[in-house]
Amino acid sequence: MPTKMLQIPTADGQADAFAAFPDNGERHPGVLMYPDGFGIRPVLRKMARELAEHGYYVLVPNLFYRHGPAPVIELPEHIGEEVRPEVFAQLMPLIEAHTAERVRSDADAYLSFLATEPEVGAGPVAVTGYCIGGLLAMRTAAAHPGQVAALAAFHGPVGVDGPDLFSKLTAQVHLGHAEGDMTPEALGELNQVLDAAGVGYTSEIYPGTVHGFTMSDTDAFNPAALRRHWDRLLPLLDRTLANS
Repeated sequence: MPTKMLQIPTADGQADAFAAFPDNGERHPGVLMYPDGFGIRPVLRKMARELAEHGYYVLVPNLFYRHGPAPVIELPEHIGEEVRPEVFAQLMPLIEAHTAERVRSDADAYLSFLATEPEVGAGPVAVTGYCIGGLLAMRTAAAHPGQVAALAAFHGPVGVDGPDLFSKLTAQVHLGHAEGDMTPEALGELNQVLDAAGVGYTSEIYPGTVHGFTMSDTDAFNPAALRRHWDRLLPLLDRTLANS
């Protein structure tokens, strides 16, 4: 499985990114994978490679490239509860500085890059995201309705921007919520808003999960929920990207 580190030109400089793609000389649908706030690290590289094995060119950008190359902050091999307060104290200023305007500007650059990569086929792309990356995926899909055919967000604050964002979505959507983040009542309210906006979607709480359940280098990791994530994500991409 070929992988490489890239430099993507943006309005504010160069964003470093990780890419994984099949080694068969063919062109494949592009997937923009937004990491969680911890950024590009071994677990994200592994997930990108696993997705690429199914026939996709997967691009994982460093969200906080304006503050330096990944890893922007030093991370332990396992991000346990005992170190989370210290890690988040360093991350929160970066997250707060990553405004919606910056997200949209960077998304323009990432999607333009995918459109010109020789290993990426013509046609629509997908965006996926984890934690804060889920919100970034939503904003990207809403800003590029003609280019993004599929959107998947996991344990992300997807409702932060309100119904106006949902009304701009034309992508097919899957939202996988952590049980610790979303009550059944809140899920019902969110799904009603998605219905009213005319979004084609699935939206569900993954049983027995807490925030961050897909990430195997954290205490939140739930193996069964990660498998459920793949069981939802792969058919969505297969349906929408016409992957051969």
